[in-house]
Amino acid sequence: MPLSTAARGLELLFGLSLLLQTLEYLRMGRVIAPEGLWPWHLQRQDVPNRYVRALLDRVFARPALHAQLLLRLVAVVVMVVQGSSLALVLFLFISHVLVLLRWRGAFNGGSDFMTLIVLTGLLIAQCMSHAGDPELGWRAGLWYVSLQTVTSYFMSGWVKLLQPQWRSGEALVVFLNGAIYGPLPARHPLARPLLARAAAWAFIVWECCFPLAFVGPLLALFFCTTAAIFHFLVFWYFGLNRFFWAWVATFPAILGCASQGLL
Repeated sequence: MPLSTAARGLELLFGLSLLLQTLEYLRMGRVIAPEGLWPWHLQRQDVPNRYVRALLDRVFARPALHAQLLLRLVAVVVMVVQGSSLALVLFLFISHVLVLLRWRGAFNGGSDFMTLIVLTGLLIAQCMSHAGDPELGWRAGLWYVSLQTVTSYFMSGWVKLLQPQWRSGEALVVFLNGAIYGPLPARHPLARPLLARAAAWAFIVWECCFPLAFVGPLLALFFCTTAAIFHFLVFWYFGLNRFFWAWVATFPAILGCASQGLL
C-alpha cells in the first residue's frame, strides 16, 4: 500500500470514528447538565488549583462545551473531505484531551486512548510536514500509530497468557455470560469446557502473534481482517461500538508500514 494511500485511509476511517464519538457526546447533553447524572459542579471539586478550576469552569460550561463539540464536527468533516492539517489536528487533539478531562480521564476506556494515539500520530505527521519533510512526517506518524496498535494486541494476549482463568477458558465464559445476550445457553458450544479452552487459546495465540503483521502485507491483511471480525463480535455481544471504529481506523497504518517498510 502506497504511503499516500495509507495516510488517506487513516484520515477517512479515523474521521468516521471521531464523528460517531462526537455525535454521541452531543446526544448526552442531559447527562452533563447541572441536573444530570454527571454535572460539572461536582467534578470540579477534583481540581485542586483554583485558577485551573476557574478556567475549566468556563470551558465545561454547557454552552461552551456544546459549541466545542459542534466545531469538532466541522473539523472532522473538513479532515474527511480535504485531509488533515496542523491547525486542524491540533484543535482535535486539544478537544479530545478536554473531553477526557471532563470524564475524569476516559469515557470509554481503551477506545479513548486509541483515539488519542491516532491523534498523536497525525500530530507527529503534521508537525514534521510543517517543518519541511511531509514524507518523513507521515512515515513517523504511521509507524507511531502502527507500533502502538500492534503493542495493544500483543500486551492483551500476553496478559491473558499469564492468567490461569484465561488459559482454562473460564474467563472467556464469564465475559460472554455478562454480554448483552448472556448468559450462554446450556447447549452453546462455548459452554463446554474443552471448546471454551480452545477458543481462549485461539485468542491468546492470535494476539501474541500480532507483531508478525509487520513481516509482510499478506500477514498484515490477515491480522487486520481477523481483528476487524473480533472487534465486530465485541460490538455485537457487548455493545462497544467505539472499540470497533477506534481500532479499525488504525489498520491503514499497519498495512502501509507492512507494505512499504517505511523505516
